Amino acid sequence: MKDKSYLLATDLDHTLVGDPSSLSNLFTHYQKQQFDVALVYVTGRHLDSALNLIEKENLPIPNILITDVGAAVYLAPDWKEDEVWSAWINETWTPDEILRLSQNFPSLIKQDLPHQRRISFTLDPDQAELVQAVKQNLKQHEILHHIVFSSGRDLDILPERSGKGKAVDYVLRKYAKPEVHVLLAGDSGNDAEMLSLDYPAVIVGNAQIELDELPFHPLLYRATEHYAAGIQEAWDYYYPKTQ
Repeated sequence: MKDKSYLLATDLDHTLVGDPSSLSNLFTHYQKQQFDVALVYVTGRHLDSALNLIEKENLPIPNILITDVGAAVYLAPDWKEDEVWSAWINETWTPDEILRLSQNFPSLIKQDLPHQRRISFTLDPDQAELVQAVKQNLKQHEILHHIVFSSGRDLDILPERSGKGKAVDYVLRKYAKPEVHVLLAGDSGNDAEMLSLDYPAVIVGNAQIELDELPFHPLLYRATEHYAAGIQEAWDYYYPKTQ
């Protein structure tokens, strides 16, 4: 990946994936270029779920797959986990304690995951006030963590050192060409940290309203087109010479 001058790091559901026609147009556009675009998929899904989606949607295989809202980094083609990242974020991670304290909130619906890289819950739309209560409870018990609330219902409790933004920053520093031309793309609150990095970024036109709260930044483009068409709109804005 270090030999590639351009890189797209994008969320999957409702960002890259969502409209087959615009998805096809985006990758046809890339195929017409005289260079290869490095691909990093950044998703809230766990590894098997992300690989199933890649197969279902016939997506190009990425160079790197960041899963579980930034709690795991996998390298193509054999999906070997980056053990340095894993060791770093898990030094302060105490999932059993978080699960124990979550019992104080019986209305939280725990998501069924194959591991404890993150602890995730679903909330009813009228229970958003629970997020602050959970934060206070974890803080009171001095549990190191990183909380992400997105789409008005998804509550992810992650290792303190993780998150999409931190994981993408790590991947770019470790695996990408130093002067690589980057575009970051997302649609919901769990992308906010990633979209706030110091790289060109796009909020696709169909994004959740929670991203309206992100402050104006010259490197943050708000597309009018939806899904992959929004990514292409931003790509043409930042890198018009590649049209």
